[in-house]
Amino acid sequence: MPNGIARAAVRFKPAAFVGTFVALMMAAMIVSACGILLETGARASVPPTRYADAPVVAAARQTAHFVTGSGDSRSESDTPLPDKARIDNSLVKKAGSVPGARAAVADVTFPVRAGNKSVTAHGWGSTAFTGEKLTAGRAPQPGEVVLAARGASVGERTTLTTADGPRDFRVSGTVKAPNTPNAQQDAPTAWFTDSEAVRLSGHPGRVDAIAVLPKDGVTDDALKSQVAHAVGGKADVLTGDDRSAAEGSELAYAKEMLTGLGGSFGGIATVVAMFTAAGTVALSVGQRAREYALLRAIGTTPRQIRRTIATEALLVAPLAGAVGVLPGIALADWWFGQLKERGAIPQALNLSVSFIPLVSAVGIAVITALFSGYLAARRPSRIKPGQALTESSVERLRPGWIRTPLGIAAAVGGCVLSKVASSMTGDDAANVALGIVMLFMLAVALLGPLVARGCAALFGLPLRGASASASLAVANSRTNARRLASAITPIVLAMAFSSTLVFMHTSEDRVAADQQREGITADHIVSASGAGATADGVRRAGQAHGVTSAVGLLKTSVLVPVGSGGDRWLESASTQGVTGASRDLAKVQDLDVRTGTMASLGRGEIAVDAKLADSAHVKTGEHMALRLPDGTKTSPKVVATYGRGLGLSQITFPSADLKQHVTSSFSSEIWTKGEASQALTALGTLQDRDDYATAQSTDRAVNGWANKMMAAVLGGFAAVAAANTLVMTVLDRRRELGTLRLIGTTRRQVMRMVRWEALLVACAGIMIGSAIALATLVPMMNGLTGESPYIPPLLYASFAGAALTLGLAATALPARAALRERG
Repeated sequence: MPNGIARAAVRFKPAAFVGTFVALMMAAMIVSACGILLETGARASVPPTRYADAPVVAAARQTAHFVTGSGDSRSESDTPLPDKARIDNSLVKKAGSVPGARAAVADVTFPVRAGNKSVTAHGWGSTAFTGEKLTAGRAPQPGEVVLAARGASVGERTTLTTADGPRDFRVSGTVKAPNTPNAQQDAPTAWFTDSEAVRLSGHPGRVDAIAVLPKDGVTDDALKSQVAHAVGGKADVLTGDDRSAAEGSELAYAKEMLTGLGGSFGGIATVVAMFTAAGTVALSVGQRAREYALLRAIGTTPRQIRRTIATEALLVAPLAGAVGVLPGIALADWWFGQLKERGAIPQALNLSVSFIPLVSAVGIAVITALFSGYLAARRPSRIKPGQALTESSVERLRPGWIRTPLGIAAAVGGCVLSKVASSMTGDDAANVALGIVMLFMLAVALLGPLVARGCAALFGLPLRGASASASLAVANSRTNARRLASAITPIVLAMAFSSTLVFMHTSEDRVAADQQREGITADHIVSASGAGATADGVRRAGQAHGVTSAVGLLKTSVLVPVGSGGDRWLESASTQGVTGASRDLAKVQDLDVRTGTMASLGRGEIAVDAKLADSAHVKTGEHMALRLPDGTKTSPKVVATYGRGLGLSQITFPSADLKQHVTSSFSSEIWTKGEASQALTALGTLQDRDDYATAQSTDRAVNGWANKMMAAVLGGFAAVAAANTLVMTVLDRRRELGTLRLIGTTRRQVMRMVRWEALLVACAGIMIGSAIALATLVPMMNGLTGESPYIPPLLYASFAGAALTLGLAATALPARAALRERG
């Protein structure tokens, strides 16, 4: 019988289940989209390009392995490296000596300069697997070079600037790149002898990878096994699509981003989706309390009531989930395409869509519907039939003895966590801040009726002396607090999450811009053309007419262990390597030195942003363990801390300590003090400090795109949930609105009452959501930047205006339709 009642309810009263269907469909959409991104990150692989014709490749792992804790608290993580990790050149001979190897080629790729042009250089042996052929001349000998460049001719002399400085080479041959999809026909390329290429690359004794070519009849797997045994674990031996990992960290970064979006953000989004859908299901069950009371009055048992609600959920949830996964696939595909356009993931990477995230999304929708329906039906199924009829007519005012203590505990926990976060620094504060949002949101959901009554009382004070419609709206809101709470919660959700994610970025952006504006004291900045600026170029810039000081900056990143206790990880920190005197650096950058001195920054010494130093738990005079761009472990001495790392660079090195650990050892920029001159223009793109600051702000805007997208997804979902809930509550009041019309209230007066109620709901949601966002942002930004959060007034006004418009539209339109039905 319960199954029959459930089927009849869904069949003959489908409108009662529309809101539940929409909420579960949206939840399935969010879960499936995040699941698809997570699966794509876990399965990500792309075919190799440079090593496409090298069946077996030995290379260093392009991630930094980090271990923290011990025993049961031991944890391990792998972080993509900022630059290429390399292996020892001595392994080439070992790999080439295995029985199945025809040849083993040491492969290196590095930039050199020909005048102001950047030229990509390799060893000539790499042509054995890349396929280039001589069009004239012969292979290079020591002191010679083969060129693939327009205008090159055999026998001429050319000057190439390498990490060792400028040097003349004889052109022994010319090459035309093969007509393949991977070839870059117009890219200037140079080939040296293999031994000379290793020496000129700036990484003596180390190579990017070893390409091993098999003898006839030797399979890739057999050769891989032989090479792996020969190198003895000193390199990863790769075949198939795994060879693309040897070409750099691009794929590793893509995997990290996709798993982060699908895992971390997906986890939050899934909780939010389940949280909102559960509230909608509970509201739907609560709106049919009168029906369940009547069923109890005619003898239906509590078990039969629960079975009825469970059957309704099983009839609605699977279909809603199945419909929701279709827009979920579209959302994942759009998001994936946007990441490709911004260069965050390789173009060759494809979106992985399997049954796993889709079935999981449908399953979560079903479980959410069953669980929330069970909880909502718990009381109407257990109380006495007479009491059930009474409570279906008049809302129960007494707070729940389970929800209320849990809600108070969640609110207290949020306050305590907010206070703890205010004393933390760096990413510790940011990580704790996410817990603050979740605890406060849980408190709002559990204490919804009490919060709603408080809001009705607060906002009712100025409305009591207003019109009859306003007074009636206040009375309705206080009497039907549970209905009001159901409408307020999604608006709180939208405001809290959207504000936290968006204003976190605006706050960091504002602090970075302020630090950059105050910290750049250089008059002009040269973005070096081609491969970068050499030490000779920096010296010539300093000697140019009108220039009083010049330093070269090599821009890269290093990995720093941050966190506390057993919860530590490697964080990427922006880094600058200085070519020039420390006194000249002080003239072009005001880093706001807090402790120590940068007067003589020497080998083995660094200066660190104060916030980063706090996160890494190091002080001036101590040694800071970190990983250089290629993963090399080092522990330089901290000689100074400064306050403007977010706007400039978080770590400052002497460039000599970085050059052997980056692909290009040339300076990325030259910062000068004094008048501009023609000599500076010849070195690259010349900018004054204002133009440079504008360009950097654009870069930060691109980096903040991911935060905005997460805010849009969560905020948009919460907004739809809010509109869905408001429509459900208004349509459930048809009888009430009709009664008001029967006793003489005009349609205009009823609509005014509805608008006042919508205004109360929207204002309450905006205020509570804003308070939660502030309680989260204040400790987070204090830890990350040491400043208060920056909330652009117009942006906040647009959020509040959107919530207000949503509340008014989602109540006025269904109310007007309900009144039209009553005629």
